[in-house]
Amino acid sequence: MPYSAITRGIVVSVEPTFLEAQSSPHESKYVWAYRIVIENRGSETVQLRSRHWRIMNALGAVREVQGEGVVGEQPVLKAGEVYEYSSGTPLNTPSGLMIGTYQMQTEGGEIFDVEIPSFSLDSPHHTNFVH
Repeated sequence: MPYSAITRGIVVSVEPTFLEAQSSPHESKYVWAYRIVIENRGSETVQLRSRHWRIMNALGAVREVQGEGVVGEQPVLKAGEVYEYSSGTPLNTPSGLMIGTYQMQTEGGEIFDVEIPSFSLDSPHHTNFVH
């Protein structure tokens, strides 16, 4: 996967894909899917409690998305386990950037943030990219 970050033994990898069939460039509608793999390389069992995304379009406008879990789940990852999901986002510009954090909780109740790597959203309809 092209984008990856590690925090306290939790590896987050992201692979974005431009969705041509769902996009309408003449209507300024550009859509991406992204696949995320979360791998617990640490020794503690953790639960993903919430997410916080910052989504920026090519003009610098930022939209923030916060909420419980991911895709309706709050997965528990024991040491060595992997969780994978896919989601998506629309933009009104042909490129953009996403970055975020997951809030994790240990079995002992400690809460900490895990970095989601910054990744670019690039469509084939534009040559001036944000990154």
